[in-house]
Parts: sequence; C-alpha cells; structure tokens
Amino acid sequence: MTDRTLCLGEALVDVVLREGADPTEHVGGSLFNVACGLSALGDPASILSWWGRDVRGARIAETAARAGVDVVPGTDAAPNTPLAYAQLDAEGRATYEFDLTWEVPEVRELERYGHLHTGSFAATLAPGADGVRDVVGRIREHATVSYDPNIRPALMGAPSDVLPRVTELIGLADVVKASDEDIAWLHPDEPVEDVMRRWIAAGPALVIVTRGPWGAYALLSGNRDMLHVDQLTVEIGDTVGAGDSFMAGLVSGLLDAGYLGSRYAARRLRAAQWSDVQPALHRAVITSALTVSRAGAYAPSRAEVEAVRAKDPTLR
Repeated sequence: MTDRTLCLGEALVDVVLREGADPTEHVGGSLFNVACGLSALGDPASILSWWGRDVRGARIAETAARAGVDVVPGTDAAPNTPLAYAQLDAEGRATYEFDLTWEVPEVRELERYGHLHTGSFAATLAPGADGVRDVVGRIREHATVSYDPNIRPALMGAPSDVLPRVTELIGLADVVKASDEDIAWLHPDEPVEDVMRRWIAAGPALVIVTRGPWGAYALLSGNRDMLHVDQLTVEIGDTVGAGDSFMAGLVSGLLDAGYLGSRYAARRLRAAQWSDVQPALHRAVITSALTVSRAGAYAPSRAEVEAVRAKDPTLR
C-alpha cells in the first residue's frame, strides 16, 4: 500500500474574464487543482496531464513544484499548453470555453499509487479518454479510484455523447462526486436523489452530490439513508476551484481514515457507516468554503482546516 495519489486529467491555464477588469491568467485545471489541494493538506500527489513546453507550460510546472506536486514524465509533451477561458458573472460564478488537445502519456509504475482520481473532460474527450479508461482499469486491481464527472458542455457535446463513458467510470469508481449542475445536464428533469441511488447501485461505495450553498447529499452503499451535509457560510470571492477543493478535502479525509489507498481500504469503505466517513465529509466542506472565500483556485492547508474545526466542535 502507498499513500500517494495519482491525479489523471487536465492541467491548464485559466484566462479569467470579469466585466470591467483586464483578463488575468492563473494555473488551474480540475485534476491539477485536486493534486495541489491534496499536497497542501499533506497528502502526497502526482499529476499525469498534457501540457506544452512553452511559457505557460513552464508556469504550470513551476506551480506544481511550489505546491509539492510530482509531475509524471511525458506530461509536458503536448504541442501547446491548454487554455480555459473562465467568464465570471457578478456573483463570481464561472462559465468556460476551451482551447486545447488531450492525450494520456504512457504511464508506468502504477504500483507507486494507492489511489487514482480522475474526471472532468479528460475522461470523455478523444483521444485521451480511452487512455484514461485504460489507466483506471489497470490501477483498480490494487488501488482505489475516485471520479468527478465535472461536466464541461463546451467540450463534451450533448449528454448522449458522453453518458456511456460517464456511466462506465461511475461503475469502476469507489467514490463518485458530482454537482447538482452535472446531474441536471446528464439527466435533465430527473431528481438528484434518484440519480444518486442509481449510481450507488452501479458499484461505488460512496456517492456525493454538491449543491452549492445548500451543502451536499451523500449516499453510502452500506446504508439506505441519505445524509445531508450543510455548507459553511462564507463571503464569496469566487467559485473557481470550489468543487476541486471539496474533492481534495474528501479524498484527503478518506485516505487519513484508511478508506482509500488499497483494495482492502475499498472493502472497509463499503462496510462504513456515516459516523466513520463524516470527518472526511466535514474536511471537504471546510476546504471548499476556504477556497470560495478567496479569489481563484486557492488550496487551503491542513493548518487552516484545523483552525476552522477548532472554532466549531460540530465539524470534528
């Protein structure tokens, strides 16, 4: 067993567009954000991605080094570094357009990793999507897997184009996290609760759906009841990276509790009850709240998380 997590998917440069302000550029990407979030929380993380050997690619590599995130060889072989144009509305919510390609470099020594996190458009965008599916199939023989569909309509086309692959990866994952907006796009006019129950029946041990200011819903395979987890009330900087921060906090908490990191840990998670996983859910809520209280995809530290816990005994 190893405690290192492999984050497989996009790392890119966000070009943030806000009315009345000059564009700004920030290193981001869903899987890169999760890797940095894990590292900030003290959990070793690697990124397997696809960026170029250009000025923006060098910025990503430098950011990874400062964050303590290991970069898997081959990641910098793309012809150009991907760009995501994030348009922020008056309330700080982001919508995206993209300029990128996606492939999965050859990866060896998967035994280095006890957990794999993947998702977003990397799991559905050709030609790299098939590479993601291959890595998931290989690594889950010894490791655990988490998956976040993190829907990006600008890259995914219609729901019918990606639903078969999304459904397949849900069935291969031990933990699935999505937003209510993801579910509304994938399964329009279907209640969130019904979709969650169908997903948990497909194979994951834990399914979580975040609902913005209304917190999150969670289902365990070993418990028939759905849990509602309240969000923390904070003054919003913007929501960039909020879901990724929630994911990092969740994976970190589950790793620390021994519910991710090996197939033995996966069996423990399948037998877990709410009291067992609630500390990890609270860590996810705290990390997400700390991120949205700042501008950009901020990755809070373990010390910041513990400071919030110390002020509120109900979060322990």
